[in-house]
Amino acid sequence: MDDAPTSDDAFPRAQSARATLETSAGGVVYRVQNGEPLFLLIRDSYRNWGFPKGHLESEEPPEAAALREVREETGLEDITLDGVIDTIDWFFRFRGKLVHKVCHFYLMRSDSTRTIPQRTEGITACRWARFDEATQLVSYANARDVLLRANAMVLGEDPEHDLLRDPAQGPSRSSTQRVVSDRETIPDQPS
Repeated sequence: MDDAPTSDDAFPRAQSARATLETSAGGVVYRVQNGEPLFLLIRDSYRNWGFPKGHLESEEPPEAAALREVREETGLEDITLDGVIDTIDWFFRFRGKLVHKVCHFYLMRSDSTRTIPQRTEGITACRWARFDEATQLVSYANARDVLLRANAMVLGEDPEHDLLRDPAQGPSRSSTQRVVSDRETIPDQPS
């Protein structure tokens, strides 16, 4: 799957008309060690590094789903929500069907260091990493953009976008991804 943003603004609209919509929420968790933020990454069964996230349950608000998914996938209980990072979306094919995935990401803080990957859900590892290392490890460009925004929030900086915009406004245009293949087993996360 090519995770480069599409340059054709009509492409995502045309794709979403025939795609199944899936909504997820997740978190970029950080802790501070020796005055420096460390970010928590998870590795999936495809060996891709990214952030914990998952589907919303019935009537579950995105921020509640994000907290639940982070706790389930990482074993962290001591987490607090710091704010909205961004909402991203992408398209992929799974078992021949086109899926339009929308994911709301939240910044979360923890003082805990011990993690337990949720192996039953394909999480093979959890790892705390400095920002520069995390940007190298994260497997997808749109997840690196989320990490960049999260780091700016932690440092109190304001990148060119409003970091605390309402995720109900939908994904930012720069995060839209396109489908380039019809493989049967594409991971359902770009991170």
